[in-house]
Amino acid sequence: MKSLYFRVFLITIAVILVSSLLGFLASNIYYHVKLKPYNDEKLVGIAERMKTFIESEPHAMEPYLENAASLGYGIFVTDGHGEKHYYGQPFRQQDLDEQAVALVLEGGVYHGVAQFPNKPFISGFFENRLSNTVGVPVQLSDKRYALFMRPDVLLQFGELRVFFALIGLLTVIISILLFLISTRYLVKPITRLSDATKRIAQGNYSLHLPTRRRDEIGQLAEHFTTMSRELERVDQARQQFVSNVSHEIQSPLTSIQGFANVLAQRELPMEEREKYAAIIEAESRHLSKLGKQLLTLSSLDQGAEALNPKAFSLRSQIRQAVQMLQWQLEEKELLLKLSVPESIMIHGDEVLLMQVWMNLLGNAVHHIPPGRSIEIRAEQQPSQTIIVIEDSGEGIDPEHLPFLFDRFYRVDRARERASGRTGLGLAIVKKIVQLHKGEIAVNSKAGEGTRFTVTLPHL
Repeated sequence: MKSLYFRVFLITIAVILVSSLLGFLASNIYYHVKLKPYNDEKLVGIAERMKTFIESEPHAMEPYLENAASLGYGIFVTDGHGEKHYYGQPFRQQDLDEQAVALVLEGGVYHGVAQFPNKPFISGFFENRLSNTVGVPVQLSDKRYALFMRPDVLLQFGELRVFFALIGLLTVIISILLFLISTRYLVKPITRLSDATKRIAQGNYSLHLPTRRRDEIGQLAEHFTTMSRELERVDQARQQFVSNVSHEIQSPLTSIQGFANVLAQRELPMEEREKYAAIIEAESRHLSKLGKQLLTLSSLDQGAEALNPKAFSLRSQIRQAVQMLQWQLEEKELLLKLSVPESIMIHGDEVLLMQVWMNLLGNAVHHIPPGRSIEIRAEQQPSQTIIVIEDSGEGIDPEHLPFLFDRFYRVDRARERASGRTGLGLAIVKKIVQLHKGEIAVNSKAGEGTRFTVTLPHL
């Protein structure tokens, strides 16, 4: 399998090759469209000045053309009848058409540079062939010659061509080396992330990735570290959950098994039999309730798929919840204050939200002393509805507040366990509120009561 580093190297080479090719093609097109006509016109002007000087000083033709050739021009002079003279470096190809010679001898101007055919991978500027010249007629006494000339690129730009070629080559080589070195800076943290995923797969969540970088890779490392910590927390919570479930199931099962063995003794008095049978029944109910709540949590963990939302009256639903707890309110002589306007409508799962109010009201009724009060009030805002359930009980110590919504957490473990409560009620409440994209908060002070605030957005 090719490494990322090797892939980046290949991509770098490919980018350089493709960009060089496209750059050459673009430059060549620009030469053919813009520079070639301009270059042809300029060379014709130079040839015309040569013609003027030669015709005015015919005896200096030879030294003049040799001097011009030494300055960087390739020159060809012919009379069209076999007399030919070359000045400067020889042309690479002797491909001048006889019609071009005849055109010039008849007094015309040959535009070979402008008429040079366009080729994608061949730049006419460097084509040192006789057809790629300009030609003008030269009249000496009673004889006419055709003078063809073009710049000798090798002579004019020989050193510069080597210079620029060396610059280009060194630029490419140094760019590749620097790019490969810098690529290690990019690939190294990705390699670390790859190793980190292997460690996480093996159950090792203690990762220390460098997060000082402020680019996308630094953000990825930071998010990856956060994910590993969350996975560790989830794994610990899962282990704790399994441990709690095992303990919650094992305790009543042990009681049922022990008291069942005692009941098996025939000489046991009837009064004790009834007592032990009642304990077995209570423990069985506790197991049944625990099983139902675990199934509820399991279905809620599936997410929004567990919801069956519809619109309903909040006041009617809370009144229904109060009626179901009426006998407990009367038994403890609790005062209930209800301040929920009839106009407030909730869009959500009616069955699940009923569990929220039943759990919160049930907790308040169960925990506050007789003769106290419970207040339920609601307020509808433009984007959300706020429901508050507040009691005047003894309150909750501050050290317990952060853990109230944890599964199986009990403020008074011994008393709550004896009451048959599972410690899952508030965990179910929080999960239902979260499924409705809402929030639940608790405020309490010892001796001053407890207030639960549920905020439900308008879906």
